[in-house]
Amino acid sequence: MSLDVDVATNRVRSPLSREAIIDAARATLRGDRVRNALVSITLLDRASIARMNRRHLGHPGATDVISFAFDRPSPSDPVIGDIYIAPEVGRENALARGTPVREEITRLVVHGTLHVLGYDHPAGNARERSPMWTRQERIVRRVIRARERGRA
Repeated sequence: MSLDVDVATNRVRSPLSREAIIDAARATLRGDRVRNALVSITLLDRASIARMNRRHLGHPGATDVISFAFDRPSPSDPVIGDIYIAPEVGRENALARGTPVREEITRLVVHGTLHVLGYDHPAGNARERSPMWTRQERIVRRVIRARERGRA
């Protein structure tokens, strides 16, 4: 079993360490019983993710997370995907929601990883009532509890 997760920071500051980001992605992969994966997570500034959002998704402005998954010819092939996260946008989301910033960045890692695994959600307000969102929040709580136990 090999759950390879690489994190590139591109000099972008994040409230989560590389190890915490890797742990959140691996917890999401393990939660789906993935045995082999190659996932890259890149932290971007607001301008860079806005360019990606426009170029690849046709959406204007910055977003918090963008994911790309490669097709798996069979279930025995590894999960392969790229995740791009803008911690600055994540911070703004956390402030708007009244949630801790570290929790929100964890949420973005889990959310991006679930997209790589093939999960999706509807747009708009319905996304927070979707099965993907429910799964995401369960994983986020588990990751945060594990992180807190590690500190005790």
